[in-house]
Amino acid sequence: MLVTGGAKRIGAAIARAFGEAGWHVVIHYGRSRDQAEALAACLPSAEVVSCELDDWAAGPAMIENLAERLGDWRVLINCAGVFDLDTAQDLDPATFQAAMRVNAGTPARLGQAFLSHARASGGRRLIHVTDQKLLNPNPDFFSYTMSKHALAATIPMLSMARGDARDRVYGIAPGAILASHDQSEAEADVSHRMNLLGRRATPEDVAGAALFLAGGWLASGETVYVDSGQHLLAQPRDVLFLARQ
Repeated sequence: MLVTGGAKRIGAAIARAFGEAGWHVVIHYGRSRDQAEALAACLPSAEVVSCELDDWAAGPAMIENLAERLGDWRVLINCAGVFDLDTAQDLDPATFQAAMRVNAGTPARLGQAFLSHARASGGRRLIHVTDQKLLNPNPDFFSYTMSKHALAATIPMLSMARGDARDRVYGIAPGAILASHDQSEAEADVSHRMNLLGRRATPEDVAGAALFLAGGWLASGETVYVDSGQHLLAQPRDVLFLARQ
């Protein structure tokens, strides 16, 4: 399996969970080489790869190179992303362009290349990490949220276009899990409990969902929400700001 953004944060939790479950893990990193190599060294079977995800050509080339030498490559998880602030009142063009390319365009192209070139004996699993903001939007992080909606739109489309009925295309939509943007850990502990269960979802929760989806038990095109029910609430702002009010 390959996980993009696998050196840190949620991506690292996914890589660790698959490694401990017996998978050979390919950890993609952008600028976090030391963290990627340290994580790979801790896993029973792992390697690292790198490419810039804001480069249209680099990502698909990485996929094609891996497909040439991995004889049974079953899973690609697109977890890497950028999370920068702009708002519904003031879209920032540079933030928008980066978000749409890194969070939506490149993962879609990686998925297309994976489904075209990877070989797997029991069908392939393409999993996009999106966001609970799909069902619980607010005006903050405007470009980021648009990019995740765009990525989510590819899940049913790629599912319909798959050439092998054994393949599956899925989404995982996490809620607030780790401190992000300029949050302190104390702020995160407050904001990340603003959900129906009053419980912080964890990176390990997301990793567990990814392992479940890797089994292909659900119909292709489904998205699993891992957010302690946050997507069922109507929140007028990002929880980062709600916790500061």
